[in-house]
Amino acid sequence: MLLTGHTGFKGTWLTLWLERLGARVTGLSDEVPTSPSLHDLAQAGAGIEQVTADVRDRAAVRAAVAAASPSVVLHMAAQPLVRRSYEEPEETFAINVQGTVNVLDAVREAGGADAIIVVTSDKCYAPGPDPHPEDDPLGGEDPYSASKAAAELVAAAYRSSFGLPLASARAGNVIGGGDWGSARLVPDVMCALMAGEDVELRNAAAIRPWQHVLNPLAGYLALAEAVVRDPGTYAGPWNFGPSPDDELPVQTVAERLAELWGGDARIVAQPGEHPPESGVLRIDSAKAREQLGWRPAWDLDAALRAIVDWYRAYERGDDLRAVTLAQIDAYEAAR
Repeated sequence: MLLTGHTGFKGTWLTLWLERLGARVTGLSDEVPTSPSLHDLAQAGAGIEQVTADVRDRAAVRAAVAAASPSVVLHMAAQPLVRRSYEEPEETFAINVQGTVNVLDAVREAGGADAIIVVTSDKCYAPGPDPHPEDDPLGGEDPYSASKAAAELVAAAYRSSFGLPLASARAGNVIGGGDWGSARLVPDVMCALMAGEDVELRNAAAIRPWQHVLNPLAGYLALAEAVVRDPGTYAGPWNFGPSPDDELPVQTVAERLAELWGGDARIVAQPGEHPPESGVLRIDSAKAREQLGWRPAWDLDAALRAIVDWYRAYERGDDLRAVTLAQIDAYEAAR
């Protein structure tokens, strides 16, 4: 199996889960994106083959794919931050769009694979009435969202033009322990709580479909298995989102994290102007529930408790590989 973006937050959780399942994994990434990082803290590279390559480097990607000869490809490498896309739009499009082209071309030239999963985002949809089913129009009013919509078009073109057994997976607002990304709710809240500081929110009223990172990762794995089994039926786009009960305002999630952590931190508005963000975002995951039998095994409260437990373990200096694997085991038991 080839997993691109294996050093990122979602990629590290998936790497550890695949190791737990006994998969032979080749991870492709150009760098560890944050410091600290879940990848380093959980020693996620210990049980896999790692290739250092930038998905924008076509030759390097081709060489890595040819050497790995994967039967399954999970393409997760991305520039994942909306705010950063305003600052670096060219880089965002180069990584998220051309990087996807390079990976798919490399797989095609290497003779294909049994299943290819391109992970995009719930933000790939054009603004409009929600919740968005998979056949809603694609779009995006910021560089990140537009790049993910473009990646979806690339995936669809390679699927229809070259007959690749390719599905795309759309999920967003994933949360979990070990996230250190900039301008993301959980790391911002947890870093403030660990430092004993007030929690500053940019857009407290924004409603998002929050879910623990293991929920969509379970969906990606189920989708890959389905595509291997029957690509004619399961190739195409899929949403993986939480139940409507877990689509809540930013402030509600921040307050619950602060309550679980304890102490007397205040939730306050972050000063200054901020790039525009959609006020509400919801996706319709009925297709995955009905056709894949997928469901979120952890609701939002279980996710928030697991997050606080993880950062408590970090603060104590515990073995974070063991902590993360234990949470994967607990999630598996809840399915």
